[in-house]
Amino acid sequence: MKTRLLRTLVTIIGAFAAIPNSVFAQTPPPPPPGWTGSASAGLALTQGNSDTSTVNAAYELKRDTGGPFGVKSSGLLVWGKAEGVLTNDRLALAGRLERKLNTRTALFGQVQYLRDSFKAIDYLISPTVGVSQVLLKNDRSEFGVDGAVGLVWEQNPGLDLQTDGAVTGGQQFTHKLTATTEFKQKISALWKMDDFGDALYAFSTGLAASITTATQLKVELLDTYKTEPPSADIKKNDVAVLVSFVYKFD
Repeated sequence: MKTRLLRTLVTIIGAFAAIPNSVFAQTPPPPPPGWTGSASAGLALTQGNSDTSTVNAAYELKRDTGGPFGVKSSGLLVWGKAEGVLTNDRLALAGRLERKLNTRTALFGQVQYLRDSFKAIDYLISPTVGVSQVLLKNDRSEFGVDGAVGLVWEQNPGLDLQTDGAVTGGQQFTHKLTATTEFKQKISALWKMDDFGDALYAFSTGLAASITTATQLKVELLDTYKTEPPSADIKKNDVAVLVSFVYKFD
């Protein structure tokens, strides 16, 4: 009986020894994505009782090589006319260099640029440094916040250039509703240190539905709020609804 058990054990051990090592090898992690991002554009035209045209274009870029440093950049252009009169003229750009401390925390330096004719902003430039934190991340959702301090230069038509310290804060949330539909929401704020009542807020939320693996149709709501416009004739709040075609690449 003992001899039979011993032979059986030797047979099992020999069978395992014959299995190639590759079977037990761990699956290597996927390579870092490198450059990823998206580009989008939308156009609306009407003719007849009213002649209007609205153009929007945007991009997002991200570089991740697997090392501690990463790069992000984004931009948005909204331009429109109605009956030959300019109704929208806004350009926003941002660039960020990150130094990862761990998988969820990073230090960053960034520069933001804004030109908004209807907010009477010839240009607003704000370089800041700060920290970002991912509070939630799984296969379907990601939620993160960030905060920074730095400087801000704001030029308004007919006024002197304003230079001030700046404090910024932000929040971003993405969630996959289905395999083909994604919800995105973002808030950003900039306060001037000399007068925290002088602030600029931007809110966006939208849905993107996949058409193919690399393309989407996106509907987005944008809300920009300036607490202290340079003129009493300028409204504090501007809202835009954008429909655009998105191409994603990696």
